[in-house]
Amino acid sequence: MSQRFATDILIIGGGAAGLSAALHLAAHSRVTVLCKGDITSGSSHWAQGGIAAVTDPEDSFDAHMRDTLEAGAGLCDADVVRNIIECAPEIIQQLSSWGVNFDQEDNLLHLTREGGHSHRRVAHVADATGKAVTRTLTDRALDHPNIELFNDRVAIDLINLSKLGRYPRRCAGAYVLNRTTGRVEVFQSRFVILATGGASKVYLYTSNPDSSTGDGIAMAWRAGCRVANMEFNQFHPTCLYHPHAGSFLISEAVRGEGGFLRLSNGDRFMQRFDQRGDLAPRDIVARAIDHEMKRTGAECVYLDISHRSRDFIYSHFPNIAERCQELGIDITKVPIPVVPAAHYTCGGVVVDEEGRTDLANLYAIGEVSCTGLHGANRLASNSLLECFAYAKKAADKIISQLDRPFDVPYIPRWDESQVTDSDESVLIAHNWEELRRFMWDFVGIVRTNKRLQRAQHRINLLRQEINEYYTNYRVTNDLIELRNLLHVADLIVQSAMKRQESRGLHFNLDYPESDQRAADTILFPGSLDDRVMIGLPKTQRNGFSLS
Repeated sequence: MSQRFATDILIIGGGAAGLSAALHLAAHSRVTVLCKGDITSGSSHWAQGGIAAVTDPEDSFDAHMRDTLEAGAGLCDADVVRNIIECAPEIIQQLSSWGVNFDQEDNLLHLTREGGHSHRRVAHVADATGKAVTRTLTDRALDHPNIELFNDRVAIDLINLSKLGRYPRRCAGAYVLNRTTGRVEVFQSRFVILATGGASKVYLYTSNPDSSTGDGIAMAWRAGCRVANMEFNQFHPTCLYHPHAGSFLISEAVRGEGGFLRLSNGDRFMQRFDQRGDLAPRDIVARAIDHEMKRTGAECVYLDISHRSRDFIYSHFPNIAERCQELGIDITKVPIPVVPAAHYTCGGVVVDEEGRTDLANLYAIGEVSCTGLHGANRLASNSLLECFAYAKKAADKIISQLDRPFDVPYIPRWDESQVTDSDESVLIAHNWEELRRFMWDFVGIVRTNKRLQRAQHRINLLRQEINEYYTNYRVTNDLIELRNLLHVADLIVQSAMKRQESRGLHFNLDYPESDQRAADTILFPGSLDDRVMIGLPKTQRNGFSLS
C-alpha cells in the first residue's frame, strides 16, 4: 500500500525557486520539498551566467528596465518588470547572507555583462553561479528542522478537491511517484507551490537537464489553470557542439567578456544581423547562427575568446575551459564549436503578482510560470532573479494566510487495481524520440504554417497511443514525462498557430512582420476542442477512485 504524507506547504521542485521559497516559509510552517532527482538534476544547478541586479552606481533601474522591455519585444508587463528589478539588490544581499559567495574585485561585486544588457550588472560565482546557489540553499534547507526534502519523486497530478465531489475548487496536494520504489504516494498539503522549471526537453537538442519535461505546466493545465505565451521558446545561441559534450552550455558571459562568433573560415558575421553585433539579444543571435548554418551547410559556428589571456579565461570561465579541455579543445588557443539549443520556456502557468494561479492555494514560481517579466524573449540572467523575487512574494502571501482555518478532506489513495506493468517500454521510448524530433524540425527557431500543421498532425497521432498507455499500464517515470511532454508540445503548437506575426522568439516565415499591437497568447483549459486531456477522463482507470 502506498504511503501518505501530510504537510503545511508542498513545494514541487528543488531548484533555486523552490529552495528559496522553502527557506522563507520554514520559520512559519512545515515545508516539504520534492526533488525529481537530487540537487544536480534541475536547471538551476547548471545556470552559468548569474543574477542581473543593479548594484553599480553608474547603472540604473531605468536602464535595466529598458533592456528588459526591449528584449521582451513589447510583451513585458512594465509594472512587473520594474517591481522585480527594484528588488534585485535586496535579493543579492539575501543570498549573500545565506552564504552565497559572489565573485568580488577590490571589495566590490564583480559584475559581468551579457547580451542585451547596456551595463555590467550580472553578479556571479565564476561561471557556475547556479551550482553555488543551489548547493548553498540545499545545505541551509537540510539543516532546517521545518524543511523535509524528498529525492527521486516525480509528481503525477495535482489534487483538485473539486474532482473529489462536493468540495471547493482548491489544490490540496499531489499524487507523486516514488522513483525508487515504483509506488505512488499521496502528499496532502494546505498549499502547493510549483517550482518545476521549464519544458525545453520537448526539443531534441537542449541545454537543459533531463528533468525539464514541463511537468508543472502540464499538471497545472490539467488542473484547470490558464497558460500563456507558450510559443516563446528561447534557444540559447551557444551550446557546445561535440559528440560527447551532452547538454553543455557556453555562457553568454563569454561574449560579454569579448568573445566573437565566427564562421569556419574565421569570418565574423553578427554585425550583418544587428548593430550590437555579438552582444545582441539571444533571439537575434540564435536566428543569425541558424541562418548561417543553413546558408553554408555547416554543422556549427565558432565562439572565439582565444584573444584574451590564459589567466583571464581560466579565472572567469574555469568550468567551461576545463570541460572543453576534457574534450580536446583548448579555448585559450582555438575557438569553441557551438550550436543553438532549446534553453528556456518564456511562457508558462499564468500567475498574478504574488505567484497565485487560477486554482486556489496553488502557486507557481520560476520558469514554470508566466509573470510578465520576460515577454517574448528573456533577457539574460533575469531568470534566477525572477525565481528569487517570486519565491519571496509567494511565501509572503502564504504566510499571511496560515492562520486561516483549513480543513482537508480524506484524499483517496492512488488506485492501481485495474492496470498492469507495461510490456511496451520500447514504444514509449520511440514516442519520446519522435515527439522531440518533430518539435525540433517543425516548431524550432524558424517556423512556418505548414511546419506547425505537420507538428499538430503528429501530436494528434501520438495522443491516442499515449492515452492508451496511461489508461492501461502502471505509471512509470518515462510514461509520466512523455504524457507531460505531449501536453506541453500541444500547448506550444496551439500558441504558435494562434500568433499570426513574428515577435521575439517566435519567428514565422509566413508572418515575418510584427503587429503594431502586442498581445499575450492565453490558452484556457477546455478551449482546444478537448485535444488536451483536462483532469481525469471518464474512462480513466489509472489514478484515484472517484467512488
